[in-house]
Amino acid sequence: MTGLDADGRRLLWRCRRGLKELDVLLERYAAEALAAAGPLERQVLERLLGLPDPQLAGYLLAGEVPQEADLAALAERIRRTGGMGRAACGMIDPREQMAPTEGEDI
Repeated sequence: MTGLDADGRRLLWRCRRGLKELDVLLERYAAEALAAAGPLERQVLERLLGLPDPQLAGYLLAGEVPQEADLAALAERIRRTGGMGRAACGMIDPREQMAPTEGEDI
């Protein structure tokens, strides 16, 4: 990844957790958003990365929602970036997202 300052490179390094699923999500987010992230977003990411792996996995993989609004928003953004939106996390049944077409039996 190019274009990162020293702080961005440090945050990118902290995205490597040792749990492959977390690594994939966090590194995809970092590749897409970290270079353009402002100081506030980086501070929230720093707080998120400071959480223990089981809690972080709950937020990013199991669909748990942090109580703090800024952490919840960032966790949702990371899940979306990594292809792990609410449906993929099991929070919404994918069938609920599809409206039946006319004449289709449910």
